[in-house]
Amino acid sequence: MKTKNIVKLLAVAALGLSGTACNEVLDVNKETELSDVAVWSTPGAADLYITASYKTFSDEAQLALSRSKFWDSYSDIMKSSSWDQYGHPYNSTLLQTTGINADGGAGPFECWASDYVRIRRANVCLRDLREYGKKYGADWIAPREAEIRLCRAYTYFRLARNYGGIVLRTETSGKNGIDDGAFPEDVTRARLSEADTYKWILNELAEAAKALPAKNSTTWQTGRATSAFAYGLISRIGLYAGQWETAAKAAEEVAKNPNVKLDASYAALFTPEGADSPEYLFCLRYVKGSITHQWDNFNRPCGDNALNNGGAYGEHQPTAELADLYEWKDGTPFNWNTWSTGHADPFTDREPRFQATVLYNNAKWEDRTIQAWEGGLDGYKAFLKSGSTGGRTCTGYFMRKFLQEGNKSFTVDMSYTPDPVMRYAEVLLNQAEAYAQWDLMANQNKVLACINAVRARVNLPAKTIADVNNLENTMKLIRDERCKELAGEGFRFWDLRRWRMSQQVINGQMRHGVKITKNGTSFTYTRVDCDAATTMFFPERYYYFSIPLVERANNTACTNNPMW
Repeated sequence: MKTKNIVKLLAVAALGLSGTACNEVLDVNKETELSDVAVWSTPGAADLYITASYKTFSDEAQLALSRSKFWDSYSDIMKSSSWDQYGHPYNSTLLQTTGINADGGAGPFECWASDYVRIRRANVCLRDLREYGKKYGADWIAPREAEIRLCRAYTYFRLARNYGGIVLRTETSGKNGIDDGAFPEDVTRARLSEADTYKWILNELAEAAKALPAKNSTTWQTGRATSAFAYGLISRIGLYAGQWETAAKAAEEVAKNPNVKLDASYAALFTPEGADSPEYLFCLRYVKGSITHQWDNFNRPCGDNALNNGGAYGEHQPTAELADLYEWKDGTPFNWNTWSTGHADPFTDREPRFQATVLYNNAKWEDRTIQAWEGGLDGYKAFLKSGSTGGRTCTGYFMRKFLQEGNKSFTVDMSYTPDPVMRYAEVLLNQAEAYAQWDLMANQNKVLACINAVRARVNLPAKTIADVNNLENTMKLIRDERCKELAGEGFRFWDLRRWRMSQQVINGQMRHGVKITKNGTSFTYTRVDCDAATTMFFPERYYYFSIPLVERANNTACTNNPMW
């Protein structure tokens, strides 16, 4: 795969098209001013237009393209180190009752207006593809239509995840073809039910899966969707829909693909070279000197300031709720009351995912050792509901995942680790959950096979039938594995919400960390809260956010969700 082709797709998928002509292509309001002949003059020019649909994935990129969308910091397992600085609404949303209101829609999760812009652009693209792409033949059109439909379906999923039922607008549902609001009949339209919304999304993805290539090739560039990715999305979204059989069978389709497998190294996935791993069904790819992000700049511990005379902010920090889940490498549970039996410290003998995800006290990092103790170079600073910790840890930990060790020019060259959108490990955990919810007793061995494949990759001992003897125990096991495997990849907030566990895990609770005190050559560890003695807020109405007031005012058939 030539680098220039990857860069071209990155420029579209990660950042949007650049240059006057391309920006106008994306500006649907200037559609009539464009030369359709120019846009569709060559397959390459047409592909620039078509692959702009992938922007729906970079809209919620986790690695600091947007500094308000690192989803895990709205949950129990991550903590933003600032109150409301740097465009960070995490703590102000969780720790006060006014963070989300009816008129503003979903607050920091709001996407109604922007997603319908994405949807309209996809609808225009589908219409034009069928009209102007005919000269390139049916075989050229089919996979491109499929990728646009996949991207549009994912955009509708983002809406459904927030609001439940959506207003369906397609390239054919309007009075004039495209449902663009040009006629009153198009503006005033009721929402589908949540069940019908997911039915439509899953059907679109199933149709896309049939038409997409099985793998990237010389004619299907790296960075574009494949059938495995489409089936993977079905396995994910099927869980939200409660369509257990659909999700399980879609995951089975992914498993049939010989180009997909778990990477031998968990840690290697989150390095620049990891973007080429067969574990990634889809990721946002970056290239040094071309398209980068600022994960290192924003998330390195403050002790790294010496590398660049500043610029390390330690923004997102793992909490004890996450760190304490990771087992010892022999598979026994971690416990603060018993850790000293057989271990020199609480951290170095933990399983590989802990080592790859968390920077902890005395961890080897760059050319030094992390000093997370109070008074140390990176050391503890209590979180307050004002300002920030200045790159110090308020939980006792820093994020290791996605950092580029050895990238000492991170304020100049930025970062270029891949941003995961879907990994095969997630598909296996989706499959385990779907099998368990579908019929646990009939599928115990299949559930175990999925879970144990994920655990075997990091050399953890296999779970047994005794661990999946009832649905409650099985779901706890799956939830814990998802938490550890997918930490920092944007799942925890949404998982808790779809499990209807947010009120139990978030509402009325505080997150915790460990305050470390240095005593000569030894350390004392004290469990502390890291939310300034303030409990988090997640009322029942947050399971379905409010439809924005502007939409309800314009579309009188669009009713709001209950409790708003």
